[in-house]
Formats: sequence, C-alpha cells, structure tokens
Amino acid sequence: MLAIPISAGRRRTAVALTTAAVLAGLVAPTLNAPSAEAATPAYDDTYYAAAIGKSGTALKASLHTIISDQTKISYSAVWEALKATDQDPDNSGNVILLYSGVSRAKSLNGGDNGDWNREHVWAKSHGDFGTSTGPGTDIHHLRPTDVQVNSIRGNKDFDNGGSAVANGGGSLTDSDSFEPRDAVKGDVARMIFYMAVRYEGGDGWADLEVNSSVNNGSNPYIGKLAVLKEWNAEDPPDTFEKRRNDVIYDSYQHNRNPFIDHPEWVESIW
Repeated sequence: MLAIPISAGRRRTAVALTTAAVLAGLVAPTLNAPSAEAATPAYDDTYYAAAIGKSGTALKASLHTIISDQTKISYSAVWEALKATDQDPDNSGNVILLYSGVSRAKSLNGGDNGDWNREHVWAKSHGDFGTSTGPGTDIHHLRPTDVQVNSIRGNKDFDNGGSAVANGGGSLTDSDSFEPRDAVKGDVARMIFYMAVRYEGGDGWADLEVNSSVNNGSNPYIGKLAVLKEWNAEDPPDTFEKRRNDVIYDSYQHNRNPFIDHPEWVESIW
C-alpha cells in the first residue's frame, strides 16, 4: 500500500480534533503511556551489557565474570555492613531480621539470646569456607537473624514443610530442611542462586552448586533446586530486597545479585 503524505495543515487539524475529543471525554488520553526505553531494566546497558542476550551456561559464565569483580570485606566489617543493608525502613536504629521479620535494635548484635547475628544463608559448612574473606564474608548472602532462630536453621538445606519455628515469623523446620517465612522465600532463593554463580571453584574456593537433595552436609551443594525455583517465582523482589542490592553495589562490594535485577534468569540457567 502506498503511503499518503499528510500536510502540516492536516496534521494540525487532526491534533486539534483529537484534543477536542479528549477534552470531551470521548477518547482516553495517551500522554502517560510507557515507552519501550522506560521498560528497560537498569544496568542492562552498562553492568550487564556482556550478559544481555545470552542464556543457559553462556549466561551463567558471563554473570560469573561480571559479579566476580567485587570488593571483599572482613568478617568483622560485616556487622556494620548489615546495619546499612538491612536497616528497617521505618526505624533507622533497627535492622529487619531475615527469618522472623522482627525489627531489632542495631546495637543488639552479638551471640546471646535476644541478640541478632550474622546468618550465612548458604550455610558455611556446605563447601567448608567458614568465615574467611570470600564466600564467608559475602554480604549478598549474609543476613541478620535472631540468634536462636539461626541456631535452629543450622546448616539445613531448604525445602517445604516441617513444624513451626519458635519466634520464626512463620518459618518451618524438620530434621533435614528449613522453610523460611513466605515474605522472604524468594530472597533466600536468589541469594542461593547468586552464590552458585559467583563461586565456581576457580578462585581457591569450592565450586558451589544447587542440587535436588537435602542432607548435603559438608559437600558444596544446597537443595532443593525445584523448591528454590518455585520460591523465586512466587516471591518476586520487593523494595527492601532491591534497596539492599543497591546498597551493597554502591557502598560495599560493588557487585550486584543479578537474580534480583533479573529473576527470570533463574529459569534460563536452571
């Protein structure tokens, strides 16, 4: 079909008629329609540029290279970092505890009952990396938790089911697994997937992998994969989790958790 040019006068007439129709309530205005550019996720053209367009093992390898460029902090420095990354948005003197959801004073960090401590969401015994600088101090998976709840979780793998955890905010546990409260199931999953991409065995640490088992013990694995994928889909990143990612990137490690920015990449890789 031939394109018929429209004169400037006809365009002005068309605009005038459309404006009149909007004012009359006959046509809905479209001034606020989102543009394609506005829908582009942040960092895709910069931080993730080398990964965009890839999938599967190629995507995993690209993301590993990107996020391995980080500033490492000491285990003692984690205390102050968590006071910033997990600050209660409604009370700047408190942090939000991961598993229970309780807001607790930043000053109550320690090892006694009633305190909060540093939880390794990827249990440090799974790969035997302890608290050494590296995976043992990576704040993308270190979170403030109630001392007693942290002890109950121990080094258990993640799965659905069990009995209620005392003061656990709805978390459940049984003999070989732990299920966090619904509001942070996706957070937990995305931290586990981050660790599995960041630590691939090439920098002196174990090659961490997500598998389909529980009772992984000291092996460098955590399960269950299918459950963690479900949690990622059911509990998408919220404002708190996104802000946390930004604080780590801007002020501490200067790397990002790609699964908070792109939760769909979990399905692409696994």
